[in-house]
Amino acid sequence: MSEAGERVSPRKVLGLAVPALGVLAAEPLYVLVDTAVVGHLGAVPLAGLALGGTLFTLVSSQLTFLTYGTTARTARLHGAGRRTEAVAEGVQATWLGVAVGVILSLLAQLVATPVAELLAGPGPVADAAGTWLRIALCGAPLVLITMAGNGWMRGVQDTVRPLRYTLIGNGVSAVLCPILVYPMGLGLEGSAIANLIGQTIAAALFIRALLVEKAPLRPDWTKMRAQLGMGRDLVLRTLAFQVCFLSATSVAARTGAETAAAHQVVWQLWMFQSLVLDSLAIAAQSLVGAALGSGSVPRAKAVAKQVTWYSLVFGCGLAVFFTAVSGVLPSVFTTDAAVLAEMPHAWWFFVAVQPVAGVVFALDGVFLGAGDAAYLRTATILSAVIGYLPLIWLALAFGWGLAGIWTGLSLFMVLRMVTLLLRARSGKWAVTGATREAAAPA
Repeated sequence: MSEAGERVSPRKVLGLAVPALGVLAAEPLYVLVDTAVVGHLGAVPLAGLALGGTLFTLVSSQLTFLTYGTTARTARLHGAGRRTEAVAEGVQATWLGVAVGVILSLLAQLVATPVAELLAGPGPVADAAGTWLRIALCGAPLVLITMAGNGWMRGVQDTVRPLRYTLIGNGVSAVLCPILVYPMGLGLEGSAIANLIGQTIAAALFIRALLVEKAPLRPDWTKMRAQLGMGRDLVLRTLAFQVCFLSATSVAARTGAETAAAHQVVWQLWMFQSLVLDSLAIAAQSLVGAALGSGSVPRAKAVAKQVTWYSLVFGCGLAVFFTAVSGVLPSVFTTDAAVLAEMPHAWWFFVAVQPVAGVVFALDGVFLGAGDAAYLRTATILSAVIGYLPLIWLALAFGWGLAGIWTGLSLFMVLRMVTLLLRARSGKWAVTGATREAAAPA
């Protein structure tokens, strides 16, 4: 059968992508609400949220294999018609999340403020970040349970329930955040507490979903070891991301509170649009994994091409949208004139890179679905070392500010796009089998 004949219907892609979009958009949308609420407390609390939020993301994002690795493994098993084994992958990922999360929660109480001071220097910004982070990281086990739940449900092509669970948890947080920050007078700490309450609700719902499946709940070290094997490459890939993003936040914080606050606003918008673009990538991940699990390389390649085109068009649309709202959207997050004056130095880089991001995130999803984590690891590290990191630290040395930081991000994305397109053209990512470990090259 031809590759065109193996294309999936747009309805199928959207049926997976739209609920995934809701899940992916919910967290950054909540962070945008949080940023808007805290932003009216002043530059220092907003800069503290920027630094604390970045550190929280650094910690949780290092465990993204609980989502993406689990999806890759469950999608292949689901495609091979082995649902019970697919759900069992989710159980073991949940155990891993609980164990790692408890350790992180305890560690945060000791090192949150010292790490913040290391990045921003001693002072009110570091103090605010440390306080927020100690509270927020109490929810680390809850966040990782939710990540594992999203992973196995995406793998079995169920993106509706994760949307429902995420909206419930984040909806409660969004309602509580302004109440705890202002009427109850908790300030920045109130935003962290609201976040923690929402995480508790979402994690409880994902645990309930596993119980309903009646999958074996006993820890299985063999499955966890296999997950950790793939997780190693994904952790190294994510570490490259986080070194870059943390460096950018650190440079912005060392430049000044206004620069850090402006970077926080544009950065959170970047995270929001990145995850929105990733909704199509999640559809590709699930569909590609299932196709390879069932032995169909043509279908996997057709999905890869199809979703990449969809995502490119979507990225162009986002560029047009953010251009249109450039005069009004920044003032939603802060009324500080100095912060608003800094924002254009990052804004137009953010707009220009949207189409590139569309291609990059789509192909990320394709290769994650195929379990091609080793290539993604290497390509990301090389792009970071060659493109992003040098420009970030040169920006600090030569006073280039946000323009230098965001030039680095743009170069990073272009380099990633080139490496991913080369891999897609080679076809070496497409191997079949219910597990990639037992698969042979197509």
